Amino acid sequence: MDKILLNGMEFYGYHGVFQEEKRLGQRYVVDVVLYTDLETAGKTDNIDDSIDYGEVFQLVKKIVEGEPKNLIEAVAETIAEKLLAKFAKLTACTVKVKKPNPPIAGNYESVAVQIYRERKS
Repeated sequence: MDKILLNGMEFYGYHGVFQEEKRLGQRYVVDVVLYTDLETAGKTDNIDDSIDYGEVFQLVKKIVEGEPKNLIEAVAETIAEKLLAKFAKLTACTVKVKKPNPPIAGNYESVAVQIYRERKS
């Protein structure tokens, strides 16, 4: 299956279990892989035969910068659900939500969740 990848989308959101995360907010980095057939788009050179990356970015931005959730798992699930609902050409998606600076003591690059969801028949 062909893929469209949107990598390293950065947003500022207010998700987390701790009240200070919801009050102060923090940076989130989101990667999305969209599984779709790109053959027609490649031949016609027409955006109507593909998925508009700008629309995907705006959808993800609205979710990450929107209503606070406790878990990044819930953020990822909401993104996947909304993508599959909005884009009929999308057969499946992978969503990775990364918190570069969670309130956890220790040395690490980040924490993240990654999910894969398919369109239900």
